[in-house]
Amino acid sequence: MKSYTIRRSFLLPLGILLLQALLLFAIVIIQGQPTVKAVILGILLIPVSGLFAESYFRRIVIEEEKLTSFRPFRQRSLQFSDIVATDTIRVKKRVFLTLSSEEHFIIISNAYDNFPRLVGELLEKVPPESVSDETRQMAEDVPVKSSDIISCWFGVVLLAIILVLQFV
Repeated sequence: MKSYTIRRSFLLPLGILLLQALLLFAIVIIQGQPTVKAVILGILLIPVSGLFAESYFRRIVIEEEKLTSFRPFRQRSLQFSDIVATDTIRVKKRVFLTLSSEEHFIIISNAYDNFPRLVGELLEKVPPESVSDETRQMAEDVPVKSSDIISCWFGVVLLAIILVLQFV
């Protein structure tokens, strides 16, 4: 059994960003700054918290006979023998691998750590006739996406500046 999680190189800056936003929210409340600031920060905290929780708890587990996708409050499994289609959707450096049976499907993005190894392991286990030509081509040169990591670090730097300015 092998388990794959979302890249820690993405979760680290996202977690720092969430902590900074919570700290800024607390500072705004404690300093008695305008309510509008607190409301805006509160609204921004909702999607950042959701994204962090979803990313932190998301994982793919590959066993001998099946694949299981775990997300907060839900999970879905597919038997490898039931998979009828393995397709790829590619948007620039973003890749989505879709594994489909007659009744269910699982979508796996390249946000997972060791995505090339994950793809290789899956292609070894799914029925060969279910794999599309595009997926075979993608597996030869699996794209690695890092723009989400860069964006998170940019947000961390920006919030750090805003936090410092709260005390100047």
